[in-house]
Amino acid sequence: MQIIVNGSPREAPTAITVAALLAELAVEPRYVAVEVNQELVPRARHRDWPLAEGDHLEVVTLVGGG
Repeated sequence: MQIIVNGSPREAPTAITVAALLAELAVEPRYVAVEVNQELVPRARHRDWPLAEGDHLEVVTLVGGG
């Protein structure tokens, strides 16, 4: 299926979850915020949040500093 991740089209398997996509992208889930179709996905829901054809995701890395 086709999804959009940070503005770029990407092929993804059907029935993939946010957590599985983050693993596929080699992204550490503790350090990112994820929006699907402009809705923030709580980290506790990454494993059970299914993605669908045409979903738009924003994966934002959290950076600390001062």
